[in-house]
Amino acid sequence: MATLGTLGCAVGAIALVYVLSLLVPDRQFWVELTIVASLTVAVIFPLQLALRLRNEALRDMQKELQHALHHNPVTGTLRANAFAASVEHAIDRRRLSTAENPDGVMLVLRISNFDEIGRRYGPQWADTLLQSIVQIVHSCVRYGDLVARLSSDELGIYLPGTATENARDFCERIRARIDETTFTAGQEHHLSVTVRLGGTRVGDQSDFQALREAANHDALAEEEAGPLLFRELFS
Repeated sequence: MATLGTLGCAVGAIALVYVLSLLVPDRQFWVELTIVASLTVAVIFPLQLALRLRNEALRDMQKELQHALHHNPVTGTLRANAFAASVEHAIDRRRLSTAENPDGVMLVLRISNFDEIGRRYGPQWADTLLQSIVQIVHSCVRYGDLVARLSSDELGIYLPGTATENARDFCERIRARIDETTFTAGQEHHLSVTVRLGGTRVGDQSDFQALREAANHDALAEEEAGPLLFRELFS
């Protein structure tokens, strides 16, 4: 782009010299043409290049800033506010669309002993554990599913167009992969990780806080009742 801009300026300068040569025919046209073109390239190209590099740096900085505003720095997942806005927007869009299934499921995953691990081994190992679990979740979700860190020990997962039965299978896959994974704090300490999963069908509800509370209710009930529970909210 800098080269094209420089060429454009050079062509404009050459055209101007040509017009002047027609008005003043005794002047040495080709000498002036060469001098003007050379000066234009020598001066304009560095300016054009610097301007393009500055604009690209500003765009990259804006992208990094937007990413930092919407994503958790530890997990790389969405922040709670960005997740809530994205879920409500996706629900409203799918409800108005005739080509997309309006159904969906809102899940929460809670690490029951997250605070205990942080106190015993240090917050850095608790964060490492959370990052590992996020990787497991990402390996199970589809393109278009949303994952967020809602609190220190809580992840939110939105599965658009997913039936309750499929969401239950999804949760069992996550649970199985967590059970198969060996989590360690350093090279000596093996971490015993306990997670609870709960969810609710979206249905006609689009209020994020109500969906989160319903999913959390099932995550807490799972600890008492054993199997994964789903409560259909406003069905």
